Amino acid sequence: MKDTFDENNPRKAWMGLLAKAPDGRVAKLLDAAIQRPAFTWLRAPEVGSTMVRARMGGTGAPFNLGEITVTRCALMLEAGEIGHAYIQGRRKADAEAAALVDALMQTQAAKLLRASVLEPLEAEMTAAKAVRASKAAATKVDFFTMVRGED
Repeated sequence: MKDTFDENNPRKAWMGLLAKAPDGRVAKLLDAAIQRPAFTWLRAPEVGSTMVRARMGGTGAPFNLGEITVTRCALMLEAGEIGHAYIQGRRKADAEAAALVDALMQTQAAKLLRASVLEPLEAEMTAAKAVRASKAAATKVDFFTMVRGED
């Protein structure tokens, strides 16, 4: 996915991946990679809502599209690294897993987590996007004008 990697801000990239991950996928990949470390809640997972803003055609004036439900949390590892997560929907377990990955990406485990959690997530999301694009391409209609040759 072209918007998942930002070489100037890698944390933005992995937070985006974690926020867009399918239900339960981050927790499954995290648990397969490492044993979850001990942590302290700074903000336990809580469900709320946030306003979604949009632009007509992607470039017009911004307007309030509506509200969506989000789950957020923040935690601190014993070594002091802080992890945050904002996940769309009412998914407290997913928010906890995403915050843990965020915090662990700031430790020595970052290389392992990149290979075992972030890269598989990115590959799966890229594949899903390609499937959607191919389904959309199958319905594409090309309109063209035939030149009659009378001129």
